[in-house]
Amino acid sequence: MIDQKFYLPEYYMNRELSWILFDNRVLNEARDKSIPLFERLKFLSITSSNLDEFFMVRIASLKDLIHAKCEKPDIAGLTPGEQLERLAAEIHRLVDLQYSTYNKSLLPLLEKNGLQIVEHHEELSQEDAAYVDKYFEENVYPVLTPMAVDSSRPFPLIRNKSLNIGALLQKKGEKDTEFATVQVPSVLNRIVFLPSQGSVKKIIFLEEIIERNMPRLFLNYTVVCAHPYRIMRNADLTIDEDEAEDLLKEIEKQIKKRQWGEAIRLEIETGAHKQLLKILKKELSLDTENIYEIDGPLDLTVMMKVYGMDGFEHLKTPKYTPQMVPQLPPDCDIFEEIRKGDILLHHPYQTFEPVVEFIRQAAKDPEVLAIKHTLYRVSGNSPIIAALGKAA
Repeated sequence: MIDQKFYLPEYYMNRELSWILFDNRVLNEARDKSIPLFERLKFLSITSSNLDEFFMVRIASLKDLIHAKCEKPDIAGLTPGEQLERLAAEIHRLVDLQYSTYNKSLLPLLEKNGLQIVEHHEELSQEDAAYVDKYFEENVYPVLTPMAVDSSRPFPLIRNKSLNIGALLQKKGEKDTEFATVQVPSVLNRIVFLPSQGSVKKIIFLEEIIERNMPRLFLNYTVVCAHPYRIMRNADLTIDEDEAEDLLKEIEKQIKKRQWGEAIRLEIETGAHKQLLKILKKELSLDTENIYEIDGPLDLTVMMKVYGMDGFEHLKTPKYTPQMVPQLPPDCDIFEEIRKGDILLHHPYQTFEPVVEFIRQAAKDPEVLAIKHTLYRVSGNSPIIAALGKAA
């Protein structure tokens, strides 16, 4: 007989709140002074990436339950509405701790170790300002699409996870203001190197260069204010495999819809103009608890790009070189080798190359009828995808 008291909610922790504790543990790695500085940047980036996915899938699914008027409590006794209320408080605390770690700990240490991040374009020296203005003219200006909003031009669709600059504009000689926005182009590197002086490397983020040059995008207006902002949308996929005529087409359709799902979070630079914030809040139909005022660069996944910069290897954990697999020497026939007996690979201690080579050989072998493989988060130029393409 099972003791019924083990079904009591107080014996359980809500799944989503438990996940926030997990991301806090990742953040603790970024706060750990015993870890090499650039590894700490990497962990900070991972917490941000994790949080993006959490919003797009888990927070989104709770929102869907609320829209469906579902009041059923989870095993911990919390309804979807109660979960969202508690999550909002915990996530705000997590984000505050992220940026406290970045501003008070990591930024000063980076500067001490020869990397200066210019946080605001107003802090640029005369020489650096001239450099970024030229960089804007030659590289950035041609790929920008500024959009103003007025009675004849509706509020534009802002893409999921895109970084944007919002501005209030005033026609010369008039008092009324208009909203305008421009997307920070993802085709350009967000990190821009400034002319170095001595041993110190200086960088500025692309959004600061665009913000500095907003008046050049709206020549007949006065730019009252300009602030970076970013929105997160509901990207939870709902696919009925039994009803879908063509599963591949259905997945393709749902992935496209992810760009335009319901807005569930707004990140905006701290101290943003109240009217600008009011417009975004209204147009995106967001509640106050879903607005995050950020004291630092939006989207800290950019720290992974900072981690990848050359010249700071002494501030990273030395790279590990995986060992070769003795039973699978280079250029061997893998099918022939596995006929001799089972081969156990130990990753990441042994190289992953035999797995890649196995797929390559299978793709070319006329005797192979099918390749079935579970893939998770492949790299941008995955050799396995290339091999599967050849096989197809």
